[in-house]
Amino acid sequence: MLSVASAIDPLRAANRALGKPAYQWTLTSIDGAPVRASNGMEIRVDCALEKLADCDLLLVCAGLSTNPSGLGQIYAELRARARHGTALGAISTGSQLLAGAGLLDGYRCTIHWENQASFVEAFPQANCTGHLIEIDRNRYTCAGGTASIDLMLQIIRADHGPGIAAEAANQFQHDHARTSDDRQRAGAERDLSATPAKLRTAVELMAVNLEEPLSAAAIAVRANLSVRQLERLFLKHLRCTPGHYYTVLRLERARQLLRQTSATILDVALATGFTSHSYFAHTYRNHFGRSPSEERRSLS
Repeated sequence: MLSVASAIDPLRAANRALGKPAYQWTLTSIDGAPVRASNGMEIRVDCALEKLADCDLLLVCAGLSTNPSGLGQIYAELRARARHGTALGAISTGSQLLAGAGLLDGYRCTIHWENQASFVEAFPQANCTGHLIEIDRNRYTCAGGTASIDLMLQIIRADHGPGIAAEAANQFQHDHARTSDDRQRAGAERDLSATPAKLRTAVELMAVNLEEPLSAAAIAVRANLSVRQLERLFLKHLRCTPGHYYTVLRLERARQLLRQTSATILDVALATGFTSHSYFAHTYRNHFGRSPSEERRSLS
C-alpha cells in the first residue's frame, strides 16, 4: 500500500505545483478486480491489464507474493508493451515479475533487500545493484516503500527541473531526494547518514565485497584512512570493530540466502566469504542462536 501511494502522490503534488495535469495515472490489475494489499486494505483499480490504454511508463508493483495467478498472461502483456516501446518499471518485488519476463536482462535494477539474494541467484542476467532506485535507459526500478517517492521525484526532476521536484518533495516532508547512489539498509543495518563520510565509504566497501572480504588494510586505503583511524571510527560511531561489523553484514546476507534460496550450506558459506563450513556454522550459531541447518529447517 505504501509503495503504491508513494508512487502516485508525488505526481499529484507535481501537478499541483505546475498548475496543470502534467501527469495522469491509471491503476490496473491482471483481471480488473480490486487488489488486497498485505495490510488487508483493498485497492480499487480502473481496468484489467489487457484493457489498459497505451502509456508512457508501466510500473509493476508487488509485495509479499511474487507468484500471482495468471503469471503467464502478465509476462505476455509486459513483453508486448516492451515491443511497443513502452518504458517499464517495477516497485519493491515487482522487479521479480519484470525479470521473469526477461525484461531486465542487461539492465541495472534493484529490488527490496529481503528479496535481493534470491533475485540475484534466479536472474543473473540482470544487474541487481541493491540500491534504493535504479534508472537504466527505459527501465525504472525501486526498492518500494518510501523509495517510490524518490523514483518519481527523479522522473519529475528530469521532466520539469529541480524546482518542481523539490516543491513536490516538500509536500511530504521529504527533505532529501535519494538517488541511485544511495544503497538500501538491509535488516538490522544501522542508519549511517549522520556519521563521517569516510566511515560510510568503509561500510559501502564491506557491503559490496561480501563473497571475497577485503582486509582492514585494503578498506582503510580505499577510504583514505590508516587502519588505526578506521578502527577508531568504528569504535566511536558503531561501538564495534571493523571486523565485527563486517562479519555481521556477511551473516545477515547468509541468512537471506538460507531463507530465500536452495543453495547448499557450504555454497552459502562460500558466497559470504567463509571458507570453512565448520567456522561458518559456529559463527552463525553464536550470532543468531541457531545453526545454519536449524535456520533452514525452521522454514519447512
